Amino acid sequence: MTKLPDFHGPHVCPPLPDAEPVEWEVPMARFVRVRVLRHTCECKPCVYEFCAAGGLAWVRRTQRRESGETVRESHPTTVGKAEVLWEKLMNGQAG
Repeated sequence: MTKLPDFHGPHVCPPLPDAEPVEWEVPMARFVRVRVLRHTCECKPCVYEFCAAGGLAWVRRTQRRESGETVRESHPTTVGKAEVLWEKLMNGQAG
């Protein structure tokens, strides 16, 4: 049997002291189909997904704890603005 390599996705940098705050909202079922275009590594207790639907995009954050999962999302916006938020999260400039 062939051993598969250990795959890891990108990790989010810890927020910098001057990181801009993100307003995380409770997800609302506003789209029938959501596409996850990018995601961070599953090895961390907090996973981020770059989502798109209906011409809009946003970031979904899932925090996993012993007590269960908490899912929050940024506000849906244009793909370009969501991309900026994604990059800021990845670089620790937002949190």
